[in-house]
Order: sequence, then structure tokens, then C-alpha cells
Amino acid sequence: MSSVFWAFYQLAAGIALLAAGPFLLARRGGHYLPTLSGRLGRAQGKAPAKGALWIHAVSVGEVGVAAALARALPPEVPLLVTTVTPTGQEQARKAFAGRAGVAYLPFDLGFAVRRFFRRHEPRALILVEGDYWPLVLREARHRGLPIAVVNGRVGDRSFRRMRRLRPLLGPLFAGIGRFGVQSGLDRDRLVALRVDPGRVAVTGNLKYESPEPARKPDLEAALTALAAGRPILLAGSTMPREEEMVLDAFRAAGGGEKALLVLAPRHPERWNEVDALLHSRGEDAVRRTGLPASGHPSVVLLDSLGELAGLYRLAAAAFIGGTLVPTGGHNPLEAARFGVPLAVGPSMHNFREMAEAFDRAGAWRRVTDAAGLGAVWREWLEDSEASRATGERALRLVEENRGALERTMAMLKEAGVA
Repeated sequence: MSSVFWAFYQLAAGIALLAAGPFLLARRGGHYLPTLSGRLGRAQGKAPAKGALWIHAVSVGEVGVAAALARALPPEVPLLVTTVTPTGQEQARKAFAGRAGVAYLPFDLGFAVRRFFRRHEPRALILVEGDYWPLVLREARHRGLPIAVVNGRVGDRSFRRMRRLRPLLGPLFAGIGRFGVQSGLDRDRLVALRVDPGRVAVTGNLKYESPEPARKPDLEAALTALAAGRPILLAGSTMPREEEMVLDAFRAAGGGEKALLVLAPRHPERWNEVDALLHSRGEDAVRRTGLPASGHPSVVLLDSLGELAGLYRLAAAAFIGGTLVPTGGHNPLEAARFGVPLAVGPSMHNFREMAEAFDRAGAWRRVTDAAGLGAVWREWLEDSEASRATGERALRLVEENRGALERTMAMLKEAGVA
């Protein structure tokens, strides 16, 4: 591509950032202001040794994949992990403490990208699921870095957008040596975007390979004490407008007399908003940060990061958020690995292949609204055999789909990345 194109691209990117800046600062200034220096490619704490293997993971889910990948790499290999979101950054610092340097991906502006590369001088780049930033890829290609995609996916929305930009994708993808993708559909979509089929391998979904999360004995003991013999229902990664539906479903299932609800909103900046909702609805609610607590509450608001995945082991049943509103859903495997019976709404297009597998196996129950979720939760609370059977099918599906890590590592070796 010509220098005129790259100048125009950087101008457009700069204008977009300036236009979005006031909105981001108004909505999430507490998150973004402290990260601005890192996003401009400046130093953030101690950098790993130069020549590190760079793994880029957008947010929390991709960080989990990166952590699984890192465990398969020799411990002497220096690592650099980048994220885009603040929640991903916090999770990466926990997951890679003592193992990798952690930084923000720089804004896709020439000066920020070049500053980042000069500081870190990575030797290779792995993109988790595929987060393609033109200037980052261009700089990596100019520096001769081997580049590979792991756990790649091409969602419906991304595919529609990239098809319109297909003439520009050749140079964008030119430096990527291999694409390891989750499914045959992802492979076919990349080929339709004119990626050489020889560079694309179906390696499976690395999210099936995630290790069991660490236990939190004090937290588990506090929740068990509050439950006081009641089963625990867990609504994880809920999105705006879903909390109201979850609370309606909880009441339909018997409310606090029948169970203890643990409610975990997806985004930290909404914790206070959801807390206000709970009290406006008359729920006897406590916050996780207020534990240990006494009494017989109906709801615990999980206002903490990095604890949701481990708490699924306590759940008698769960709901996967982001599915009753059209946001595409969240990872169901964190709960399925513990044999927890799952209910999900219709919106799971971010995990299409995985959702189809769960549908075929009858490994969860689909619901369309609060009434449906309440009916399923009530059924499972009253019929332990039915709930156990659903949870066992979910666990069996997880166990049958392992093996993606071995295939991914073989692909990375072929690509000269690992």
C-alpha cells in the first residue's frame, strides 16, 4: 500500500480517537485516563527482556486462552502480553504475575506503534482469536516478525465488514504466516476473504483447554454460610437490562426462600448501578466486598474481578449472561467444566460453534425471557435428577473437545513462532 494510504489511515484513526475520546472519558474515564500513557506506547512498569514472544489478547476471555498457551511454552521463553481493555489488563497481571511483562496494545498510530516496538523489540507475535490492527501488523512485518493467529474466529459481523474491505485485506494478512482457527466455518470464511488455504488450519477451541480456576476458600466458606443450606444460583457476566430479567426469574423460581442468587455483572463500572437496582427492587442484598456478612440475604453482588470462574463450582444452576440481550453471549465453559446445569438465552453468536455443540448435546437449556429462565431454575431446584443430567452432558462435552492445545502448538512450530 502507498504512503498516501497509510497517511490517510492514520489521519482517520486519529480523528476517530479524538471523536470517541469525550464519550469514553465521560463513560469510563476512571478506566481510560490511567491507561493513556501505555496506549501511547510509553513504558509501563518493568518490561520483559527484549526479544520476548508477544501474545496479544484483547480482553478477559482471550487472556484465559493466552494463559493456557503460555503453560505449554518452555518456562525460559520470555513473554510479553498485551490487552485492549482495562479488565483484560487486570486479569493478565494476575494470570501472568512473574511469568510475563504485561502492557496495553498501543493505539494504531504510527508514533505510538513504533515507540512500543522500540521499547519491547519482540521476536514474534501471536494474535489470540484475531485482533487485526493495520499499523501494528505492518510494523511487525517490516521488522520480520513471524506472526500467527491462535484460536481464530470470524464472527458474522466481522465477516460482513471484512467482505466489504476484501481488496484491502491482502496486505493486512500478508505477514501472518499461519491461522489456527476454531472451526471449519472460520476456515471457510478466511478462504472466502482470499487467505491462502495452506495458511489456515482448524486447530479447535483453546477455551476448552483452560485449567481449573484456583479455589478461594474464604469466599467459598462465606457464601456457603450465607446460603445456610439453600442451593446457590449464579448469573454470570450479565449485561445491561439483563439484571432485571434475572431478578424476575429468581423470584419466579422461589426467590430467597428457595435459593441464594450470586449476581455477577460483566463490567466493573456497573457494580454500583446494579447494587442500586437490587435495593430498589427490595432485595436483601450484600456485596462480595462486604463479606463475610451475617443474616439471610437473597442476593450476593459479585463486585470483584477474577473470582467468577471459580465460584461456578458452588452453583446448583447457572445462567450465562449476555444471552438474553443481543450482545453475543459469553463463555459457557467456565461453568460447564464443573458439571453445572446451564441456562442461556438466544444470543450466542460470539460462540456460534460452541453453542451449536451445546445445542446438539443437550448440554444446556435455551430460554427466551425471564419467565423461561425462572421456569428452568424452578424445575432444576425441584428435580435434582434433571439438573444433574444436564450438567453431566455439559461436562462430557468439555472433556470430549480437549486436544486443541496440542494442535495449536504444532501449528506454531510450523510457523516458526514457538
